[in-house]
Amino acid sequence: MKVAIYCRLSEEDRNKQFETDDSNSIQNQKSMLLQYAMEQGWELYNIYSDDDYTGSDRRRPEFNRLLKDAEQHKFDIILCKTQSRFTRELELVEKYIHGLFPIWGIRFISIVDNADTANKGNKKSRQINGLVNEWYLEDMSENIRSVLTNRRENGFHIGAFALYGYKKDPDQKGHLIIDEEAATVVREVFTLFSQGYGKTAIARMLNDRGIPNPTEYKRLHGLRYQQPKTKNSTLWKYFAISDMLINEIYIGNMVQGKYGSVSYKTKQNKPRPKEQWYRVEGTHEPIIDRELWDRVQALIKQRAKPFDVGTIGLFARKARCANCGYTMRSSKNHNKHYLQCSNRHVAKDACIGSFISVDKLERLVIDELNRLSAEYLDKDELEQNIEFCDNLQGQKNRLLSDIAAYEKKVAEYSKGIRELYMDKVKGLLSESDYVAMSKDFTTERDRLERVIADGEKQLSELEEKIAAGDNRRELIEQYTNLEHLTREIVETLIDYISVGKRIPGTRDVPIEIHWNF
Repeated sequence: MKVAIYCRLSEEDRNKQFETDDSNSIQNQKSMLLQYAMEQGWELYNIYSDDDYTGSDRRRPEFNRLLKDAEQHKFDIILCKTQSRFTRELELVEKYIHGLFPIWGIRFISIVDNADTANKGNKKSRQINGLVNEWYLEDMSENIRSVLTNRRENGFHIGAFALYGYKKDPDQKGHLIIDEEAATVVREVFTLFSQGYGKTAIARMLNDRGIPNPTEYKRLHGLRYQQPKTKNSTLWKYFAISDMLINEIYIGNMVQGKYGSVSYKTKQNKPRPKEQWYRVEGTHEPIIDRELWDRVQALIKQRAKPFDVGTIGLFARKARCANCGYTMRSSKNHNKHYLQCSNRHVAKDACIGSFISVDKLERLVIDELNRLSAEYLDKDELEQNIEFCDNLQGQKNRLLSDIAAYEKKVAEYSKGIRELYMDKVKGLLSESDYVAMSKDFTTERDRLERVIADGEKQLSELEEKIAAGDNRRELIEQYTNLEHLTREIVETLIDYISVGKRIPGTRDVPIEIHWNF
């Protein structure tokens, strides 16, 4: 029998002597598991080891390599110290330990908590372990969130890096002090803007003098900051200047919480409404005095243009320069709207400077769309066979899938409660243990039943929308016989458009359309 050993250590229990070494605990796990495997007479296939990863991180490199090798049945057994070292998520316990591993012919064993898929009698204990680990994750996440919220509300800086112009105070955790080298640039930016210079012009001036942008500045000063892997990533851009000019941290106010995590199970963040930000005044020394700040804010307000959802925003965030990859910005001249590379004016030789009128780009997209529809689409066949309201149908399918999964979980919890009762009747469980375990199962089952009821209500609403929106012929015409584009059509059909530089001696601008289909 070939055995694969899996070890994991998270940051909270890390204890390294040197950064290049495995943690002591990782070494202890390997030693324990190797000895156990030798005692059983198993042949070692490989050791998979993830250091500094939590049990809820699905992106663990060795964890994913282990799963890939397991699917290819390169070994017969997975051996861990505890089930939680493999995963702390109940969902993954069910998916792999109780689902795919038996199908792949893989036996899972964890030594300390006696989990062994070859022993059918301890499946409930593995599920209880998974449930307890899931609660541990949720409680830990909530505790961390509570601590961070408290520190934000009290004006402590909790970010990994200080804002450009500041650095972390080595003598006071959560306090910012001025980084004079960068602060000089910040003051210059505010002063130049107050004197009438535009944001692109300021960026060009800084680039011409070779002043590194904030991300490059951090890297040059030895900070482990994630550097974007794009051409000209060390240059100042319009948006860097724009964001700087409205950041209240420069007048001594701590503003945090602009983004919040979607769930404790993912690192994905999303923007939070401004009223939910944490704002505390006077937490650190300002770089910009109030008079200059007020003057700049007044100028920004004067220059702000109302957003036109018609032509000017038609290709917003969709057109990219074919040379440098940056999003093209809109401009207006003689009542005509144009798109130009945002790198066009920020530095010498920064980019070839892709440039195209919005009208011309719209016509090129329509011509290509009509060509595709004429070449590939049979309207009558399309009308009969294509299911419209695709987004709604997709939502419905996902909702049905979620409800089915929740109903399966409810059935499992109900079965678990019945089995616990039988164990109590047989004297295998004490009354107090039965009450504690069954209470947890009942609480989770009731919660899932409420989720299912909400899902069924959403499902009913979606079906009404789908039934009301079955105007097939009109939808076909909307996307095949176009004279003008709308923002909705652009969002639906186009991922992005790559725009090149005009071909010399002609009026032709090469474009490459990346469709959503």
